[in-house]
Amino acid sequence: MVKGSRHKARRAAVQALYQWQLTEQPPGDIENHFILDHEMEDVDLDYFHHLVREIPLHIHELDDHIVPHLDRKVGEVDPVELACLRIGTFEFEFHPEIPYKVILNEAVELAKTFGAEHGHKYVNAILDKIAMGLRAREVQIVRSTA
Repeated sequence: MVKGSRHKARRAAVQALYQWQLTEQPPGDIENHFILDHEMEDVDLDYFHHLVREIPLHIHELDDHIVPHLDRKVGEVDPVELACLRIGTFEFEFHPEIPYKVILNEAVELAKTFGAEHGHKYVNAILDKIAMGLRAREVQIVRSTA
């Protein structure tokens, strides 16, 4: 696997999930069009596929983790920030092999790249709270050694 390819998969997934959230097109159609229309060199396509196909299937469960920490209705959250939150929450819950700090840092970087000016701070704050719920032991260990 090429270094950074999961990062590139997440970058592409944020854009694809953004499109899905706005258009409600089937995720498979968006994925196929995205692969045809975008430069996907060095992207972990399996991971991109996994994120784009699985996040919509678990959307209610993911949003159940996200919504309690929001200061507004989920429909009022910037779609890019919401895509970042959903990817981060999905990885917290379904990918215990990925360290929580990696997930948090990736989501913040994606929000900086694609989101509103201070959106990354919002994403960081929300995902930090979600991590305390889904990865409490890991978070405590990391914080106690920092």
